Amino acid sequence: MRARIFQPARSATSSGMAKTRSWYLEFLPADAREVDPLMGWTSSGDTQSQVRLKFDSCEQAQEYARDHGIDAVVMQSHKRRPNIRGGGYGENFATNRRTVWTH
Repeated sequence: MRARIFQPARSATSSGMAKTRSWYLEFLPADAREVDPLMGWTSSGDTQSQVRLKFDSCEQAQEYARDHGIDAVVMQSHKRRPNIRGGGYGENFATNRRTVWTH
């Protein structure tokens, strides 16, 4: 069985980092999916591709894979740099401003 260990990317519809701290062990598909000729649904006899295990750290996922004889590959994710912007709306009304704020 081949598997991959990874951290998921953040959601494209959100700027937050929720659900990106955990590590997952996910099995790679063993065989291709087939299209049912009558209904048009895709199916596969590979039930391991439905399994996704969640871990708190990469080391825990690697240890689990080693203990159960799973050939796992660790996929390192790219860490994004924080975009820290100077100031906010409240700074428009600060008493220690050098210039007067006007529209």
